[in-house]
Amino acid sequence: MNETAAPSAAIETECVVVGAGPSGLFAVFELGLLGIKCHVVDSLGHPGGQCAELYPDKPIYDIPALPVCGAQELVDRLMEQIRPFEAGFHLGQEVTGLRRRDDGRFELTTARGTRFDAGAVVIAAGLGSFQPRRLSVDGAEALEGSRLHYRVARAEQYYGKDLLIAGGGDSALDWVLAFAGRAKSVTLVHRRDEFRAQPASVARMKELAAAGQVRHLTGQVGALEVVDGDLAGAVVNCLDGSVARVACDHVFAFFGLHPKLGPIADWGLELERKALKVDTEKFQTSVPGIFAIGDINTYPGKKKLILSGFHEAALAAFGVQAHVYPNKRQFLQYTTTSPIMQQRLGLAGQGDAGG
Repeated sequence: MNETAAPSAAIETECVVVGAGPSGLFAVFELGLLGIKCHVVDSLGHPGGQCAELYPDKPIYDIPALPVCGAQELVDRLMEQIRPFEAGFHLGQEVTGLRRRDDGRFELTTARGTRFDAGAVVIAAGLGSFQPRRLSVDGAEALEGSRLHYRVARAEQYYGKDLLIAGGGDSALDWVLAFAGRAKSVTLVHRRDEFRAQPASVARMKELAAAGQVRHLTGQVGALEVVDGDLAGAVVNCLDGSVARVACDHVFAFFGLHPKLGPIADWGLELERKALKVDTEKFQTSVPGIFAIGDINTYPGKKKLILSGFHEAALAAFGVQAHVYPNKRQFLQYTTTSPIMQQRLGLAGQGDAGG
């Protein structure tokens, strides 16, 4: 990964990709196959976007040719795939300004002062900027990152520990099932009897609870017990009026996210329900030269799947090529037979690329 420090002069490039999630990373690949160099900007400090941030160890089953793939594994594979194209990465930087110049090129500025002079822009910013909904009890903020967590970065470090998981959605139930049998104990706390998670996950959790492998409490975390500055347990106010104390080493709160478009909402792009409207030919927004792929966009029939983002990235790359080089004829070439593409992939002289 070629991470670039913020320079004083604007970086001139053919394309800037805003967002380093799976869709943005695959856009780098598709642009690279077409011979287009790009720089990638992301507000997070590491590649992978929300996929790696929220559920790095969660298995994904609908990536073609990969029967099962962890979210972080998918990101690692994408990073390896784009390595030949030497994209510049600018991580931990939010794009705060985007302006179309009179000559049709774009000026982008980040919160850290990095400036770009780009021929085209691909927005792959997922849900936009986001913050987890936090546990609102006294002393919670001081424990964030050490004993109180809103994501699971490395699941194995919590094996053998007493865990309390709060929430009723897919993330909460997924981690209850993942930790059951691996953690010393798992307690699930949800404020009501109904769950937002997949019915199969709820049914499996109830089976584990009936077997004594998971403790399930209906109520809300009312307080955290802190002894000598460290977490000792939690107090749960149950729906039936009783109070339960749960001894725990770590608390995970999965209450969902506050998705916000952030500065994107001020860039003059046409929106529909806080998403960027695009066409389905090249996934261009209402501003020529600005494209949007992945969860940030909307169009008739839109499905928020990683697979869909990959398809959108491929067509957007051709759109970028046509915009940046309007007088250049486009040819559909295949990596298995095209010497040019094999050369771009660093495979020249190695025979069939096989893809």
